[in-house]
Amino acid sequence: MPAADSLADSLSVHAAGSLAPVVRLAVALAIGLLIGLERERRKGTGPGRGAAGIRTFALASLVGGLSALLPFAGAFLVAGAFIAALAVVAYVRSSVRDPGLTTEVALVATFLLGGLALRDPALASGVAVVVAVLLASRGWLHRFVQSVLTEDEVHDALVLAAAALVILPLAPDRGFGPFEALNPRRIWMLVVIVMAIGGAGHVAVRILGARAGLPIAGFAGGFVSSTATIGTMGSRARMTPSLGRAAAAGAVLSTVATIVQLAIVLGATSPATLRAMALPLALAGAAAVAFGLAVAWRSARPSRHGGNPGNDTAAEEAAAKSRAFDLRAALLFAAVVSAVLLLAAAVTAWLGAPGTLAAAALSGFADAHAAAIAVASLAAAGRFSPGDAVVPILAGFTTNTVSKIVVAVTTGDRRFVLATVPGLVLVAAAAWAGWFIGRAAGPG
Repeated sequence: MPAADSLADSLSVHAAGSLAPVVRLAVALAIGLLIGLERERRKGTGPGRGAAGIRTFALASLVGGLSALLPFAGAFLVAGAFIAALAVVAYVRSSVRDPGLTTEVALVATFLLGGLALRDPALASGVAVVVAVLLASRGWLHRFVQSVLTEDEVHDALVLAAAALVILPLAPDRGFGPFEALNPRRIWMLVVIVMAIGGAGHVAVRILGARAGLPIAGFAGGFVSSTATIGTMGSRARMTPSLGRAAAAGAVLSTVATIVQLAIVLGATSPATLRAMALPLALAGAAAVAFGLAVAWRSARPSRHGGNPGNDTAAEEAAAKSRAFDLRAALLFAAVVSAVLLLAAAVTAWLGAPGTLAAAALSGFADAHAAAIAVASLAAAGRFSPGDAVVPILAGFTTNTVSKIVVAVTTGDRRFVLATVPGLVLVAAAAWAGWFIGRAAGPG
């Protein structure tokens, strides 16, 4: 019996080993059929038809898989050179009537994906879907780039790409300056975040309309950085004053994300502290949602001049002509945050941060979540009770609100400030009201 079991095991291993290449070759064939299906639709008919269709692409992918499967070295390179030579010949034949290289490049890519399918079928299949989508989106992409995107938007996209992919990786990731309070990579990350949120808001305005796009973008951007979102919305309001209320709604709604994140980090660090903070967080979140939606509703109301939608159309046209983000505003935001970090570090160094309250308040100028995590960690370690952690956390939340107000004042215009700052103050006051109510109800 052991011998029979051993024989059965060896046969099953052999069967699995022989089956795997068959399955992977099937994946390679499917990749060729998928891409070839799209190319066949654009191949045309008659003597002037394209050189490669569904059969050619399927065979190219299958050749890539077979050449990668062969045991002798160089088979894949020889086959790849052959496919590339065929692509060159096809281009020479068709370049007079169609100078495009899309089909020829897609043929070579299909061959490579067929070879990749033998090593990593999942990755090859995923890339093949992306290639097919790109090929099928030809008309939409051309219209989008040539007719929808403006020259300024293309320029802004390149600036954002350079900031995120070139400058950010090169920025040193360590402390510099007085008290080593300034980390160039983290500060530049704020610049990238501000520009990215601005770009997202710009796209939302173009897709959803001027009145709905900014509030939604503000809420979503708050999960990245509420302070950065407020700076971005202030810059948007300054560039397009007619969108001031919509930008203010997005700024206030971004604080909802701050409260949600606070609840998440507190729950992960100290569930008991989260329970103690439940009422302050609930009231603060309700205030943020109510105020933000009220401002958004006011911005979406028809104009007082008979409800003529022309004002909305003009606002959307102004948004389309505006820049995706304001680089100077992003740099100003980073400068304000850097100044706050330096001030907090200086006060801590001079006073020694004698209490948890002072330490939490100082760190809250830069990040409310960091202050909450630090205090909740001390409560979880038994250094003090969860109830005693509420005031330091609220202190950090309040100083973070002060930072947001400073950013709103320095980046937005007067109308934006008047529409945003009361909401920020209301949110902080609601959080403290929750603490007072809980304290008053506690002894009972």
